[in-house]
Amino acid sequence: MKSKIIIIGGGGHAKVLISIIKKLKSFETLGYTDIENKGEILGVKYLGTDSVLEKIIIKYPKCSAVIGVGRTNIEDKRQSIKQKLIDLNFSLPVIISPTSTINEDVTIGKGTVIFDRSIVNSGARIGETVILNTNSVLEHDCFLENNVFIGPNSTICGGVFIDQNSFIGAGSTIIPNIKISKNCLIGAGSVIINNLKKPGTYVGIPGKLIKL
Repeated sequence: MKSKIIIIGGGGHAKVLISIIKKLKSFETLGYTDIENKGEILGVKYLGTDSVLEKIIIKYPKCSAVIGVGRTNIEDKRQSIKQKLIDLNFSLPVIISPTSTINEDVTIGKGTVIFDRSIVNSGARIGETVILNTNSVLEHDCFLENNVFIGPNSTICGGVFIDQNSFIGAGSTIIPNIKISKNCLIGAGSVIINNLKKPGTYVGIPGKLIKL
């Protein structure tokens, strides 16, 4: 029997998740929630705002949920969504595209999503509600804390540590054994060759701090 699941959010990130969940064939998607009705998304219906979540979990006590909200301007938005779902007793499954590669000795926290053709190599440790976007590479023995966002086509080399709520822009590269502070934003295409010891926005080759 397929597990029932709902999507939180109705934007582009949610659309990709819906497509991946369909390929998994292990979930029945009940619908999505959002602040506005965007009509059907890839055949998935609108359920209402997040105010309907309590009714859904009452009707389907074993229902799962996945956060279909990507990068936002509100730093703790995804964290607040996660906490609300936990408080309502939704389960937060790990969603892994069947076209990705997850090698041995990898741990992945609840609510994390791994998109198409991503690679996670041995010894990697991934926290909760992390996003690994399309074609991202997470090499051996990396550690990603909760709510880290890895953009499409990014390469995180071996032994890298990325603290919570940091955002790695599309096409970025982080060389081996680098440590990145929480709440960092790495601009698209940047190359990080030094430890980033404080939050801020870093861009360029090599990546330099431009904004605290």
